[in-house]
Amino acid sequence: MQDIEGNDVSLSQFTGKVLLIVNVASKCGLTHGNYKELNILYAKYKAKGFEILAFPCNQFGSQEPGTDAEIKETVCTTFKAEFPVFGKIEVNGNNAAPLYKFLKEQKGGLFGDSIKWNFAKFLVDKQGNVVDRYAPTTSPLEIEKDIEKLLASA
Repeated sequence: MQDIEGNDVSLSQFTGKVLLIVNVASKCGLTHGNYKELNILYAKYKAKGFEILAFPCNQFGSQEPGTDAEIKETVCTTFKAEFPVFGKIEVNGNNAAPLYKFLKEQKGGLFGDSIKWNFAKFLVDKQGNVVDRYAPTTSPLEIEKDIEKLLASA
């Protein structure tokens, strides 16, 4: 995958960590609350082997219209995100990123596999298994107990 600055990033560098993978958007009604809570989780669990991987996506209501540089400015300045943010991708359709094809294959949604909106969340264990999928309206803090369980496991 490419990070927000266009650098290639091997997802294998996250092996052995618990991951929360989220498709994000800067202009969504869910944006402020999600970024605030994601930042809280990241600060609390990063040192324990937890990572959040954020993937900007403009497929839902055109709510992430900017360039990667504009997205980076917004995410880092306005939302103060310190977790890894990647380049803008598609999560549905023929051009969906391979990562999202894998995630959806592993954990289908309640009403079909496609991602329904911004801030869908996938929880991945230390071995790379997709453990759970959460709706866009699920508060990141509601996932905290699940993250703690995975961090405590071998």
